Amino acid sequence: MSPAPAGKLIVISGPSGAGKSTLVKRLFELKPGPLVSSVSATTRPPRPGERDGVDYYFISPEEFARRRSQGEFLECCQVFGSDHWYGTLRSEVTPSLQAGKWVVLEIDVQGTLEVLRQYPDAVTIFIHPGSMQELERRLRGRRTESEADIARRLEVARQELAAAHHYRYQVVNDQIERAAQELSNILLSQKGADR
Repeated sequence: MSPAPAGKLIVISGPSGAGKSTLVKRLFELKPGPLVSSVSATTRPPRPGERDGVDYYFISPEEFARRRSQGEFLECCQVFGSDHWYGTLRSEVTPSLQAGKWVVLEIDVQGTLEVLRQYPDAVTIFIHPGSMQELERRLRGRRTESEADIARRLEVARQELAAAHHYRYQVVNDQIERAAQELSNILLSQKGADR
């Protein structure tokens, strides 16, 4: 009996408000491969409805710093100009890759560049909102952030859009079903490349 093939690391990024979470959820429903999600860790407090270990691992800044100093993160950074840290624990990724799973990371551009240094064959997909105007409309439609937060997210989005060329694929999320099918097709093409 031959050993199970190594899994794939799939990185999905895009500006806040581009619809990454919705697309990833739909991608899992389409099941183009043996997908598993990686739950990120963060030092920010949970938002209403978020659950520890499901949406994020909510850990203290001290615990995050300790794990970071011990090399437990595949990638981590402070994002959106805040005091909060986000990161991907190696323990969320390595066992699944070794089991032949396709591990989906939903992370920012900075984290993606760090992952690519360690996993240059990662399948990287950038989710594009279509335009800055559409992105601003979506962010305002959430009604969860202050004007200052929206302005900061839009500035970060401009920087992220400028880095989209680092990704192997770009998908415009102008319609959820179409974009989800495009994501699924990208992953199915990777499956075919293994044969």
